[in-house]
Amino acid sequence: MARRPRAEAPKRDPNEGIKPTNLADALGQRYLSYALSTITSRSLPDVRDGLKPVHRRILYGMSIMRLNPGTAYKKSARVVGDVMGKYHPHGDSAIYDAMARLAQDFAVRYPMVDGQGNFGSIDGDNPAAMRYTEARLTEAAALMLDGLDEDTVDFRPNYDGTESEPAVLPAAFPNLLANGATGIAVGMATNIPPHNVAEICDALSHLLKFPNARVDKLVDFIKGPDFPTGGIVVESRETIVEAYRTGRGSFRIRAKWEKEELKGGAYQIVVTEIPYQVAKSKLIERIAELLNEKKLPFLEDINDESTTDVRIVLTPKSRNIEAEHLMEQLYRSTDLETRFGLNMNVLDGHQIPRVMALNEVLKAYLDHRREVLQRRSKFRLAEIDRRLEILEGYLVAYLNIDEVIRIIRHEDEPKPVMMKKWKLTDLQAESILNMRLRALRRLEEIEIKGEHKKLTAEKKDLNALLKSEELQWDKIGEEVKELKALYGPKTELGRRRTDFGDAPSAEIIPLEVMIEREPITILCSQKGWIRAMKGHVEPEVSAEAKYKEGDRGRFELRAETTDKLLIFATNGKFYTIGCDKLPGGRGFGEPVRLWIDLANEHDIVTMMIYKPGQKLLVAGHDGRGFVVPTDEVVAQTKNGKQVLSVPEGVEAVVATLVPEGADMLAVIGENRKLLLFKLEEVPEMNRGRGVTLQKYKDGGLSDARAYVRKEGLTWKLGEKTRTETALGDWIGQRAQAGRLPPNGFPKNNKFG
Repeated sequence: MARRPRAEAPKRDPNEGIKPTNLADALGQRYLSYALSTITSRSLPDVRDGLKPVHRRILYGMSIMRLNPGTAYKKSARVVGDVMGKYHPHGDSAIYDAMARLAQDFAVRYPMVDGQGNFGSIDGDNPAAMRYTEARLTEAAALMLDGLDEDTVDFRPNYDGTESEPAVLPAAFPNLLANGATGIAVGMATNIPPHNVAEICDALSHLLKFPNARVDKLVDFIKGPDFPTGGIVVESRETIVEAYRTGRGSFRIRAKWEKEELKGGAYQIVVTEIPYQVAKSKLIERIAELLNEKKLPFLEDINDESTTDVRIVLTPKSRNIEAEHLMEQLYRSTDLETRFGLNMNVLDGHQIPRVMALNEVLKAYLDHRREVLQRRSKFRLAEIDRRLEILEGYLVAYLNIDEVIRIIRHEDEPKPVMMKKWKLTDLQAESILNMRLRALRRLEEIEIKGEHKKLTAEKKDLNALLKSEELQWDKIGEEVKELKALYGPKTELGRRRTDFGDAPSAEIIPLEVMIEREPITILCSQKGWIRAMKGHVEPEVSAEAKYKEGDRGRFELRAETTDKLLIFATNGKFYTIGCDKLPGGRGFGEPVRLWIDLANEHDIVTMMIYKPGQKLLVAGHDGRGFVVPTDEVVAQTKNGKQVLSVPEGVEAVVATLVPEGADMLAVIGENRKLLLFKLEEVPEMNRGRGVTLQKYKDGGLSDARAYVRKEGLTWKLGEKTRTETALGDWIGQRAQAGRLPPNGFPKNNKFG
């Protein structure tokens, strides 16, 4: 038989069904869909139960598996598989990570999952694999699910339509504020710290009595966050109120520590609580790095002696260092102080994301609880009506038991016969037929009437409850009181863990308070080799100090390790070195240029110990100078601080202390001309060239000194000191030439 030719399929236009669309419109539409999905179905918590979808699905899945408190644990892998297969098809690792966090008492203030096995640690360790751990629900999670099977919330189809899941949980536990939430959506984020449930209950009770209560009043009850790891919140009440009023802000958290006294007056600091979400191991590692880099000169050592409780031991370098100052520096340098941002961005009851204030969050929770109460009451009313209908049918059967038995025995269709004979409903007749004869025999009229009366009274109360808003709020108030009794401040889980402290001062503690104060003698040679000998040595001892060949001593200063050394150079710059950083007295010391950027063509003019509040006279070889406060010459960098501006070819030659009460200035030039004039003729400046102190035809300024006229001018002659008061002939005006000094004035034209 010949094969019939096959009919050719009609040709299809490849462009059929394709609509031209602007690329920007297509991308915008798809990105908007993605953004809305991320915001509403992944990242932001619901204000009513405080849960994201993944957490809600985990709790619901565990409740379906009957993993209630007190029951046997089941493998976490089984929970994850069930939740992923039925409700959350986003990968097992995402589900297990979320589930593990719900079990971590250092991450969640009130854990929702009771875990057995390794669920991670405060050191930052990851949980064990899901096949090794087991889990069940906690009491707090049971409260979140309480009434779920009583039509208290809406259910929606799961991702494939084969199951249903709750859109929100009944939430008899204020989870949003109690456990907080963190999430990053598209274009928005949320960050809510955990709080104390007892305090939340107090605020809810107050809000029930005073619905228009303001945030500053509610903060009297909810004092601030209560982190699972404790710590201290150091923010003023005004800052906390403003954060809760706007829904945005931040809280500064500090570690909690205590001082332990040791033998010999020594001590150590023990950190017992660290800020929230700080991994202890990384914190210690960071402190150790700073210690090795010598950025913590006040800290000797750090040790981790933690077991189940945190115990980080800090050893100071000296017992003279104040513990408060040491910790203040650590707070500024490490994660022993952190900030937790507040951003109460949540989905409201209509699934619209917005930032809420504290009172709005509490009201939204109370409104949800009222809706749950109403729906639960209606569900119970329907159950009561059904039961009353059945009981009335039982009563008819009991009163006519012989006739009921006869009808059942002889009638082919006993149900319609009974319904017609005693005017029973379909439910009543069906219930009678489904009863066992044994139960019917034991049925007593008094029991039926007793249950009927009890249910009728309950029905009356429920109807009254549904009609009265006041009764509904009273009922919610009772539930809040019961919750506070479960998580009160006297319970282990309910007691407040985070304390409050005063806001830290913005003042930076100077490093010198961290340095052990010890006397030293600073020696600097002619060639600029510097060293610090321990103690204030006698002149004859320092005179025996050895120097490199061809070098000799130049400067000798008595100081303490907490002092700052000021160095004035011929370039007009002041340099500052901490005396604690100077090399020891053994050997020849080290070149001072290792600490300061002083060019080889410039030299040191003088050295002195910095004393705040004093004044200096600075002058150049050209005879120009001015008075400058010592507080203005301290340099912060190795490059120094330019104070005296010297033109090319001119060097700075004088930097001398102005004694307290000084009223005269003496200047002498290289031409051996001495001039005295009033100090008030010299201006006080912070920087510049200054004014002309003395004029010269040749040479320049040799030396200058400020003094008190009544006490006289002093200069050195060898080992002796001479004081002269009869100097009226040399007193003139600033910028004059002066005249030859009195007999006996040093030949080097220096005051000494």
